[in-house]
Amino acid sequence: MTTLDPSAESEIIEMALSDHVSFEAIRDLYGMGPEQVQRLMRTRLKTGSYRAWRKRVRRFSDRRAVYK
Repeated sequence: MTTLDPSAESEIIEMALSDHVSFEAIRDLYGMGPEQVQRLMRTRLKTGSYRAWRKRVRRFSDRRAVYK
């Protein structure tokens, strides 16, 4: 993964936590795929927060194919 400045990391995390921003939008802006975003989230969020985020992303993706 490329080194990002703290403000870019913060924005990516905020976008990833949003239920309205897809991984494709993050890729378009920052060039990071879903695996890289997940890796960033795993290293920057607390374990419980990361697990809750992954659960929510999986739940939404099961309901809508266009979501994350």
